[in-house]
Amino acid sequence: MNVPAPLEALPLDGAVSAEALFLQLFARAEAAFWLDAGADAADGWSIIGTGDVESDQQAVRAVPLAAGAAPASGIVPERTGPPFRGGWVGWLSYEQGAEALGAPVAPEDDAGRHGGAWIAVARAVALDHATGRAFALAPADAASAWRDEVQHVLTAHPAVPPVAPAEAREATARHGVAEYMDMVERCRDAIERGDAYQLCLTNRFTVPGTVEPLAAYRRLRTATPAHHGGYIRVGGRHLLSASPEQFLSVGSGIASTSPIKGTRPRAADPVEDARLAEELRTDAKERAENVMIVDLMRNDLSHVGEPGTVRVDRLWEVESYPAVHQLVSTVSVRLREGVTLGDLADAAFPAGSMTGAPKLSAMTILHGLERAPRGVYSGCFGHIGVDGRVDLAMVIRSIVVESEVTYVGAGGGITWLSKADAEAAEVAVKARAPLAALGAAVPAEWAGILQSR
Repeated sequence: MNVPAPLEALPLDGAVSAEALFLQLFARAEAAFWLDAGADAADGWSIIGTGDVESDQQAVRAVPLAAGAAPASGIVPERTGPPFRGGWVGWLSYEQGAEALGAPVAPEDDAGRHGGAWIAVARAVALDHATGRAFALAPADAASAWRDEVQHVLTAHPAVPPVAPAEAREATARHGVAEYMDMVERCRDAIERGDAYQLCLTNRFTVPGTVEPLAAYRRLRTATPAHHGGYIRVGGRHLLSASPEQFLSVGSGIASTSPIKGTRPRAADPVEDARLAEELRTDAKERAENVMIVDLMRNDLSHVGEPGTVRVDRLWEVESYPAVHQLVSTVSVRLREGVTLGDLADAAFPAGSMTGAPKLSAMTILHGLERAPRGVYSGCFGHIGVDGRVDLAMVIRSIVVESEVTYVGAGGGITWLSKADAEAAEVAVKARAPLAALGAAVPAEWAGILQSR
């Protein structure tokens, strides 16, 4: 089992644009990533880089987590340096996690079903948006040369070329509005029978033709910046995400998750916008939906945590993004000694916010309703550090490009209090921004459900 070398972090001089550097250094690499804190971010880290496509999934799963963030020799300490010091960047697909938990999954090719696409990172640049500091990251024997190479590019002050507008396209939906609303009612029937108490019902919008993924990502991040944005290319597969939801964070032996359940659109009028945010914060259905997933995640994390250490750090907080308001909570646990990334994934993935609860029953019901794979959508992406630190986001508000297929997933949590037309409208709200980055609007009937409300 090969494990990537730890990366030494050497400081860079001068102002750094993650976008400009990515375009200069990694735009044509077969395996490349841009973990993005967002356009005009004032805090957080952006990390860009490249490496080799990982062929051994077990190497990623075997990383021990409980030791947390003990730095390797020569690496800048956590309080002054990047949160990633070597390891992997990539994603897990929804079907990979569902199948591991014993849920039925829709047939798809092996790459889509069994999931993981990971880059063993060899070179990277990390930018701290709070301070403006930047670091070149490479194995110790190559760190100085890599810093000099990056510094040379910075000295030339690379410009960020404008991105061309997207060519107009038409999106098609896997499920039409009437069908989706019927599926909502069937979810409510399952809840009434006691087979589940929440179900995350999803849809897929497909855009035909050839897409330039990096240009689409640049449009997406400008329109809807998010603290867990990202562009990852592994061969011919591309993930473009403006995700606002952190799935798992691990550091110093503490694992946390921040599920999102509850959505309202933003409004141009400040008074109306504030009313929508307050409506979200106080809505009984949204709060019930959110707390159900909090309870599920408490249970999931308890399987890998020290007894008595699971806690709810925040509950029902409204976070606002350019397109939507979201209702967010956070659950954390101290991990038991010996816990690996594979153990944590087996306990918590797929995320309860994308399945519903009870998890296995929910996934089985949703398989019967959706009748098709979710793929990378509803999975997770981010970095797994050889030092035990992890930062994974949910694959939502995202675009997936695979060969000639480009798709956007969107969905929402269904409870007994759900109204079918409101749930359909929420799907349209969530799909609008990713589709717009591709030059497409939501299909006419989906746009109509928004206009009718």
